[in-house]
Amino acid sequence: MPKVAVFDMANTQVSEIELNDSIFGVEMNAGLLHQAVVMQLASQRLGTHATKTRGMVRGGGRKPWKQKGTGRARSGSTRSPIWVGGGTVFGPTPRSYSFSMPRKQRRLAIKVALSDKVAAGQFVVLDSMNFEAPKTKDAVKFLNAFNAEKKSLIITADYAENVEKSSRNIPGVKAINTTGLNVFDILNADKLFITKDAIARIEEVYA
Repeated sequence: MPKVAVFDMANTQVSEIELNDSIFGVEMNAGLLHQAVVMQLASQRLGTHATKTRGMVRGGGRKPWKQKGTGRARSGSTRSPIWVGGGTVFGPTPRSYSFSMPRKQRRLAIKVALSDKVAAGQFVVLDSMNFEAPKTKDAVKFLNAFNAEKKSLIITADYAENVEKSSRNIPGVKAINTTGLNVFDILNADKLFITKDAIARIEEVYA
């Protein structure tokens, strides 16, 4: 089992913890991670794009000119797709881009993502994580203690209101709890902060 240090919020090591190999020591599977990220991003697409067909465009009810005798091409409507102002042929219509993966694959993808952060040394375990009040200044002070100025992800066991509110105004920083654990946020972070309680919760669910 991989053993990692446990720090307090001031970046002082207080103890060590052993991680579960079946969750934090999984072999890399880039194809699975790609599929999980594409699935997550696809489900966020609105899919509200639409164009009007010739039947939806206003006007065009009367035949522009008689069928024969004018010398011009026969035409039945001014809203034909070949006319300026006409309808669109084969344009986009509202649709859902979401698709699903098997539950085992989704869980394995999260394990692979967590294992990758541990192997890369971007995994920081905290003894506990909380602020007295929702203040961005406190979150900045915490991140500076770990030299985490860029993209960071903070994971707590349960919803921590002060932590999430203190972090959401900092560009690139996001705080979630274990119920919102997802592959994209894990991979998108340059440094991952996680509490001991959150690790216990993840091992309880994913082991």
